[in-house]
Amino acid sequence: MKFAVVTNDIAFRKIFGNENRKEALISFLNAVLDFHGDQRIAEVSILNPYQLPKLRGGKVTIVDVKATDQVGRTYIIEMQVGNIDGFEKRVLYYSSKSYADQIKRADFYRNLRPVIFIGVLDFVQTENKNYISRSQVRDIETGEQTIKDVEFNFIELPKFKKELHELKTLTEKWVYFIKNAENLEVVPDNIEDEGLKSAYEEANVQTWTQAELDAYEYAFMREEDERARMDKAVQQAELKSKIEMVIGMHEEGLSIDIIAKIAKMTTQEVSQIIENQSNK
Repeated sequence: MKFAVVTNDIAFRKIFGNENRKEALISFLNAVLDFHGDQRIAEVSILNPYQLPKLRGGKVTIVDVKATDQVGRTYIIEMQVGNIDGFEKRVLYYSSKSYADQIKRADFYRNLRPVIFIGVLDFVQTENKNYISRSQVRDIETGEQTIKDVEFNFIELPKFKKELHELKTLTEKWVYFIKNAENLEVVPDNIEDEGLKSAYEEANVQTWTQAELDAYEYAFMREEDERARMDKAVQQAELKSKIEMVIGMHEEGLSIDIIAKIAKMTTQEVSQIIENQSNK
C-alpha cells in the first residue's frame, strides 16, 4: 500500500468529507472531542461533501469539512499547514458565521445549536504542552463555562511525539494516522476501530482515480507556491526593516563602517542604501 500525505487538502477532504464513508468522520470526532454516552455522535450530515476541484483556469478553493450531527451540533474541521497571518480571527469568523447562519430572525435564538471548531495544525499555535487543547468561553475567576455554544479545539501535530508501538488510545491512533500515514506501507496491526480502518483505506492512493491523483499533486504545487509567496513577503519585510535601520543610523551621524557592523551588512550594501535614499 501507499498512503497519502493526510495533511494535503485533497487527501484530508477525501478522508473526512466522504459521504460514502462517514464512519471515519464520526470516529474521528468522537475520539478527539472525547465524547461518551449520550454525547457520542451516531450520525452526521456532511454539509460540503468531497468533490474534486476544477483544475483548469483557476485556483483551487480550500474548503474545510463541515458537518452536523443527529442533535444539530455543527462541526468545522480544518487542516492548516502554514501559520498564516490572522489565523485566529479567521477561526473566530468561521465559527461565529456558522453559528449565526443557523437562523435568520432574532426571535428564534432558542433554536441555535453549538458550533465546534477543530483545527488540525501542522505548526505550534498555543502554549499548551499537550498536542490537543480545548478553548471555551469561561469566567476567568470561577472557571464557569458562561457561554456554552462555541468551542475551539486545536490538534498541534508537531507536539505529538509518540511512535507506533506507544499508541494506546483511539485519539492517539487518529493523530498518528494524520501525521505519519505517508510513512507506512500497511495498516498497523493495532487498528481495530472501523472508522479509522476506513480512513486508512481511503488514504491508499493506489485506489484513487487519475483525476484525484492529479488534484492531489496540484494541491502540493499550490502549497509550495503559497509557501514561496510567504517567504518572499518575509524577506521583503526584513529588507525594509534593515533599510529603515540603516537610514536611521546614518541620519544620527554614525559612520558607514559602524552601520555595516551593527546591521550585519557589507559597507558596499550600506553605501548603496544611503545613495538610493539620497536620490529619492
